[in-house]
Amino acid sequence: MAELIYDKDGRLLFTEEMKEEYTILAPNMLPIHMSFLIAIMRSQGFKGELLTSTNPEIVNQGLQSVHNDTCYPALLVIGQMMEALESGKYDLNKVALIITQTGGGCRASNYIHLLRRALKRRGLEQIPVISFNLQGMEKNPGFTFPPKVWLKLLATIAYGDLLMNLSNQCRPYEINAGETDRLTDYWHDELLKRGMPLHNLSSTLDEICASYTAIPRDTSLKAVKVGVVGEIYIKYAPLGNNNLEAFLAKEGCEAVVPGLLDFVIFMGDHHLVDTRRYHIKHRKALASLGVKGVFSWFQNKLRSAIAKTEFRVPADFATIKALAAPFVSDGNKMGEGWLLTGEMLELIHSGVTNIVCTQPFGCLPNHISGKGMIRAIRNAHPEANIVAIDYDPGATRANQENRLRLMLASARETLYRA
Repeated sequence: MAELIYDKDGRLLFTEEMKEEYTILAPNMLPIHMSFLIAIMRSQGFKGELLTSTNPEIVNQGLQSVHNDTCYPALLVIGQMMEALESGKYDLNKVALIITQTGGGCRASNYIHLLRRALKRRGLEQIPVISFNLQGMEKNPGFTFPPKVWLKLLATIAYGDLLMNLSNQCRPYEINAGETDRLTDYWHDELLKRGMPLHNLSSTLDEICASYTAIPRDTSLKAVKVGVVGEIYIKYAPLGNNNLEAFLAKEGCEAVVPGLLDFVIFMGDHHLVDTRRYHIKHRKALASLGVKGVFSWFQNKLRSAIAKTEFRVPADFATIKALAAPFVSDGNKMGEGWLLTGEMLELIHSGVTNIVCTQPFGCLPNHISGKGMIRAIRNAHPEANIVAIDYDPGATRANQENRLRLMLASARETLYRA
């Protein structure tokens, strides 16, 4: 068994020896993007595994592991990991956990400490927790990638966003049931086989767009378009939102889900805002400018490829920020900050006036920049049909779906009257 090594602060490190022996478990937030991440980890010799269980026991495990005032996404992520550890499937002396950190003041930076505390309370302190981040936090000698692999990891965000975007625009209208999902599965495997190409990124994105364009679709169908916004985990994770996208598909709707690129550009942008507004973090601002530039380049490539088709092109980051400016300051950066308000406005401006704002329990920033902005948005855009849906341990799926059906009834009335 690998020797347990700690840093000067007492943090258990993931060592090179562990890389050979340990299975690394990752929570599932974005199914397409995360499966890319796991596949690339495996290509580098890691034993990665994506946790996909939706067992109701996850909520109970979360409630036992973190304080019940903790935000719902933390409860689910930690509960899913604890449920996996107690499943008997893994050797608890040869397993590690991985979780993202963004460096911000909210969700993706602070769960890691709650997770370690939960492990300690269960007597599982021998399990290392790996921070996956772009800011050099909590380095581990056994969890490193060469620069070219980091570029592939960055490319997965653009490719994942494109597949999510196009599949959502095709699925409600496909003539041959299941063809969209089969094509998405094909491109998932094909992109990995090609090594997540960067040298011919534009042509690969064009090729993907062309293949979705070729799917036979009934364009005469009137499907209600429903935007999905909210806290990043609940917005994307099927476990977090009770399979919201599947529910909307069953109702014959087209789900419109903003991509992850906007969020990672936002994470780079708000350090620049700190420097401009408060004259602080000058060094971090330089690094953030580079991060923002790289992901903006990916976003421009993606938008250019979609623009060559008849599919709806998502707005760029600068446009979303400009739309949010009259409503909320760009100094509002905790959680999704002003970006959440901007996403709702971008959807409305692109003709998607029906919006589900996913509200997780305990997420104060989300309630302010999401639910708290709905009245102001409706005052400016009376056509907006926005519903805030609460997700917490006590909320039932039936109640959530009934509220969604009420919103959809109003949306269909407007659609068929047009």
